[in-house]
Amino acid sequence: MIRKAYKYRIYPNNAQKVFCAKCFGCVRFFYYKCLTDMNETYKTTGKIKNITPASYKEDYSFLKEVDSLALSNAQLNRNTAFKAFFSHRSGFPKFKSKRNDQSYTTNMINGNIKFSNNDRYISIPKCPRIRIKKHRDFIGTIKSITVSMTTDNKYYISLLVETDVEPLKESNTSIGLDLGLKELIVDSNGKKYKNHKYLTKSQNKLAKEQRKLSKMVKGSSNRNKQRIKVAKLHKHIQNQRNDYLHKLSKKIIDENQIICIEDLKVKNMEQNHKLARSIVDASWSRFVSMLIYKADWYGRKVIKVPSTYPSSQLCSKCSYKNSITRDLAIRRWTCPKCGSIHDRDINAAKNILSKGIETLTKDRTHPDSLFMLGSLESSSKKPPLL
Repeated sequence: MIRKAYKYRIYPNNAQKVFCAKCFGCVRFFYYKCLTDMNETYKTTGKIKNITPASYKEDYSFLKEVDSLALSNAQLNRNTAFKAFFSHRSGFPKFKSKRNDQSYTTNMINGNIKFSNNDRYISIPKCPRIRIKKHRDFIGTIKSITVSMTTDNKYYISLLVETDVEPLKESNTSIGLDLGLKELIVDSNGKKYKNHKYLTKSQNKLAKEQRKLSKMVKGSSNRNKQRIKVAKLHKHIQNQRNDYLHKLSKKIIDENQIICIEDLKVKNMEQNHKLARSIVDASWSRFVSMLIYKADWYGRKVIKVPSTYPSSQLCSKCSYKNSITRDLAIRRWTCPKCGSIHDRDINAAKNILSKGIETLTKDRTHPDSLFMLGSLESSSKKPPLL
């Protein structure tokens, strides 16, 4: 059994929007108060105090007006954030901002989440009959839902369902992938996948709309309309990118049993101000995460090769190390030892495949092994939205 999330557009009426706004605000307020009080307690006592929603409801009666499970899930999210911080997997938990996307999560208990009127409406705790566009069916049992509002004032609901996924038929093919900026992916078979650069293509239009926004009076209705216009443009770019990455990752998973990929340190690479925007636009981390969870679903294997491995410098035929290829301007080179002519990216992909297969043959229980059976590193990560 695995868990999948299905995302649908919803159209709440004014009263339902008010209720959602209360839930968003209370969850944000509770999270903020928790972090503040826990920080103060830690400074004075050196201990972390476990704070529950009930401890605030007496002083802040408005917390009783919203779904109690929404506050409980905020508490769980806070605990997960602190565990990640103390295990050095993440930074210190950040305060939530009302200027970003808003959301709250509640659980399915005793049929409190149900569809009606031929799936045209969905009822959730304390908020019945929200109009929903159920553009496709889901298979499985609902475990929880997340109601969200994006910065362009659109509302969505994500259903987390527990379901079975039938693994794909085993294949004998394996592939190495080299991630880049000129081409998004070059594989070890010589195939190149285009980097569409969605953000770069929309940069001029985005800059024009942002200039308009900056000149408007804060708090005015025209400024709010322009803010939504800018937010819609950002969302459009994000949707374009996600759609392409979903289709591309599924294609690679369908065709290959073993996928070898370089373990890039993207955050470190983003420190290069000349390449930062292009790296963000390419969204390598998002693509790799898609490969990993889809491999987990369909019985494939993803192997990460260390970023320290000099895949671009080695000859894929004779393993000669050619240091001059450190210069990124060199796109084709000839091996001084065996005379093989290499395309830089294809050669790197072949070396990544060789290193990945070599890693796979090692003892999988060895602490240095980077073998990953397509599984997520932490069960605390939220499931992907389909």
